[in-house]
Amino acid sequence: MTGLDGEPVRVTQQALAALAKKMEAPLLRPGDAGYIEATTIWNGMVRRRPALVVQPVSGAEVAEAVRFAHAHGLLLSIKGGGHNVGGTALADGGLTVDMSRLRWVEVDPVRRLAHVGPGCLLGDVDRATQPHGLATVLGMISLTGVAGLTLGGGFGNLSRRFGWTVDNLEEVEIVTADGRLGRAAADEREDLFWALRGGGGNFGAVTRFSFRLHDIGSLMTGGMIAWDAEDFDAVATLYRDLCATAPRELSLHLIMQLAPATALIPDVWRNRPIVAVVACHTGSESAAAKDLAPLRALGTPIVDTITRKPYVEQQRTFDAGQPDGLHQYWKSEFLPGLPDGLFDMFRKHAAEITAPMCQLWLAQLGGAAADLGNESTPFGNRDAEYICLIASGSPPDAPDGPRRREWARTAWEAIKPYSTGGNYINVQTTDDDDLRIRQAYGANLDRLARVKSAYDPDNLFRVNRNIRPAAVVSAP
Repeated sequence: MTGLDGEPVRVTQQALAALAKKMEAPLLRPGDAGYIEATTIWNGMVRRRPALVVQPVSGAEVAEAVRFAHAHGLLLSIKGGGHNVGGTALADGGLTVDMSRLRWVEVDPVRRLAHVGPGCLLGDVDRATQPHGLATVLGMISLTGVAGLTLGGGFGNLSRRFGWTVDNLEEVEIVTADGRLGRAAADEREDLFWALRGGGGNFGAVTRFSFRLHDIGSLMTGGMIAWDAEDFDAVATLYRDLCATAPRELSLHLIMQLAPATALIPDVWRNRPIVAVVACHTGSESAAAKDLAPLRALGTPIVDTITRKPYVEQQRTFDAGQPDGLHQYWKSEFLPGLPDGLFDMFRKHAAEITAPMCQLWLAQLGGAAADLGNESTPFGNRDAEYICLIASGSPPDAPDGPRRREWARTAWEAIKPYSTGGNYINVQTTDDDDLRIRQAYGANLDRLARVKSAYDPDNLFRVNRNIRPAAVVSAP
C-alpha cells in the first residue's frame, strides 16, 4: 500500500483481518465485487486506484478506519458523494473511507434541524425536509455530496436569503486524526468548528452534520429563460440591473453556452450559442411575478420555463447537464461587480465555445451571504457580489477534450483581472497550486494552519485541497 509521502507500506494479512472483524461491511480491494462502484467518482478525468476501501456503517467504524490508517502511516481519503472537481475522494494506492453506507437524514421539524449522514447527496436532504416545508442552504446540483459541499463553504439558491451552507451548520460529529469520535460546535472545540466551516476535509472525517432549517414552503417560482447569444448585451445589462435591486428571496444566474439537447430547447436551436438566465424566487407568487416581469418581457426568448413549481424540482435544474464520468475541468473567481469590460470578455470567449458542456456562468451572491465578516468562517470574499464559474466537460473519448480544457484556461486568464483575487475552494481542480489555496482563504489560511497543527499535526488528512500544519506552512 501507499504511505503518506508516497512510500510503499507493507500491511500484513493479519492486520487486514483484524480490521475486517471490526467492520460490518466487507473490505474491498481491486477485483472485489463492489470495488468499481465504490471507487467511481463524478469527474472521469481523475483516475485513482485505492488499495483498500472500507465502507463504515457508523461513526465508531469510521474511527476504526482512521486509527488503522494512522497506525500504518497510510495515505487516507474520505469519499462522501464523490462529486469534487479535483477528484480528492480517492487515495491512490492507499485507504479510502467510502461513506456511502452512512446515507441517512433525520428531520426534527419542531426544532427545525436536519441531522445528515456524510454519505448523503443534496437531493436526499431536500426530499426529507420539504414534506415539512423546510429547507437548508445547499447547492444547485442535487447529485452533489453534502459533505464536500458543506466543508468547502457551500452556496446555492437560498444563499442570498439565509447565507452560505456553513452559516446554517449547527454542529458536527467528527473523527479527528487521533481516531477519537467527538462533537464540534460553537460551544465545543470552537476552533475546530470554525475551521470545518470552509476548511475542507483537512481536519477529520465528519460522521454527522446538523443543519438549521428554514420555513420556505414547498413551492417556489423558478426556471430558465434563454435567448439567442446575439442578445447578450441586452440580457447582461438587464441581469446586472436586476441583481442590483433584487430582494433576498431572488437568486439569478447568467449562463453562456451552446444550447444542449434537451426537450426544453427547440430542436432548431440545439448546439447554437445562447445566453440564459436561471431564476429562483422563494417569496410569494405575486412578488415573484413582479420581480421577474422585466426579465420575461425582454426581447424574444427561445424558451421561458419560469413557473410555480416544487422546490425539489428547481434543485434538480442542472442535474442533466452534469452526468457522471465526463472529464471535468473548472475554474472560478469571485467578482466585486460586473463592469462592461467583463461582459466584453464573456462575449469574446463564449464565441469560442465548441460544445454544450462548456459554459461561462455568473452566480449572484450578496444578501445574507455577505452579512458576516470574512473572518467568521475560513473562506474569504464574502463581500463578493458574484462568482464566475468556467466549466469544461467532455466525454472520455472526445478528441477535442484537451482543446476544451485549454478554452477554459484561456477564458479564466481573461476574467482574472476582474476578480477580487479570491476563488471558490470547492471547484479547484487538479492543476490548482498552493497559491490558489492561499487566494481562496486569504488571511484566514494562517489560522487554519494553526488549527491543523492542533488536530492533525502529521497531516493524515491530506488528500484534499491541503492545508499543511502551521510548522510546515511557516517553514522556509
